[in-house]
Amino acid sequence: MTTTVELGALEQVVEHLVREGRYGSKSEVLRTGVRLVQEHEARLAALLGKLQEGVNDAEAGRLTDLEDARAAFAARRAVDDE
Repeated sequence: MTTTVELGALEQVVEHLVREGRYGSKSEVLRTGVRLVQEHEARLAALLGKLQEGVNDAEAGRLTDLEDARAAFAARRAVDDE
């Protein structure tokens, strides 16, 4: 399936990458770009999921005192540094 895409100023970037031999074709550049966007979106979705977990915990009253959290973090770092 052939698809035409208007890249505007990005066309020069794509052409440069192919001309320099970094990629074998314009399609390869675009496939790599789309794959990177997919990876970025997956990481963003995971991050937003963790953020929502935190919001849910806070709303349910499952909170940790700041000083307790700092002490636990310091203890964990001390073990990691050994």
